[in-house]
Amino acid sequence: MNARDGLAPSAASRPQLIADTALRLLAERGMRGLTHRAVDEAAGLPQGSTSNLARTRAALLEAAVGRLAEREAAVLTPDELPRPQRDRPSGAETEAAPGAGGASGAGPGAGAASGAGPAACGAEVPALAEVLSLALHRYLTHHRELLLARYELALEATRRPALREVYDRAGRAFREPVVAMLAAAGSVAPERHALSVVAWCDGVLFSCTAGQFHAAVPTRAALRTSCAELLAGMLPGAGASRGGTGVAGE
Repeated sequence: MNARDGLAPSAASRPQLIADTALRLLAERGMRGLTHRAVDEAAGLPQGSTSNLARTRAALLEAAVGRLAEREAAVLTPDELPRPQRDRPSGAETEAAPGAGGASGAGPGAGAASGAGPAACGAEVPALAEVLSLALHRYLTHHRELLLARYELALEATRRPALREVYDRAGRAFREPVVAMLAAAGSVAPERHALSVVAWCDGVLFSCTAGQFHAAVPTRAALRTSCAELLAGMLPGAGASRGGTGVAGE
């Protein structure tokens, strides 16, 4: 909603409107097309509105990164995240699945410490493959604008140390749950495996948005199968679960 719809944004909604408009301009015009004046015009706001909120270009970029993190966090709802399929003591579960604290408790042997056997770990591969493929498919079909904006911001962050810090801090909120899920599924090296999973997901998203495979979006079934194949090489006992991943996609 913006002023051109006949409804002026409230003070509370204006920062969100400005940040959302900045993301849209990044996706449509690239970094050069993002200016305070352009945001005002595209959002239907009086000239100077964006400058009042974010006085510098750096502040505007940081606002865009913050809003990007919020919108990406909403791609999956909490109840769509996989839950461990085995019963474990609560203490072991806490050690194997670190929260915002990062990697503590998720080092080598975390899966074994939780009491997860190979069969239990293998049984969780379909759930992990399901949630990863769902996120990837939603990005590629409904959130391509966010992906393009993210690529613009990621490149700009390589030239702006302050923005790099903001970008990396936002990224940890997505990386750490992957570490936790892999640890809970029995990974003996959840940090290293998380790097492989996140890098693979980023590669798929880039290739299918701006790379060699941009012309067609993979089906959910194809993404699910590929996710399961990747996880099968990481999690003990996962090989037995690979055969059941070729379910027809949405």
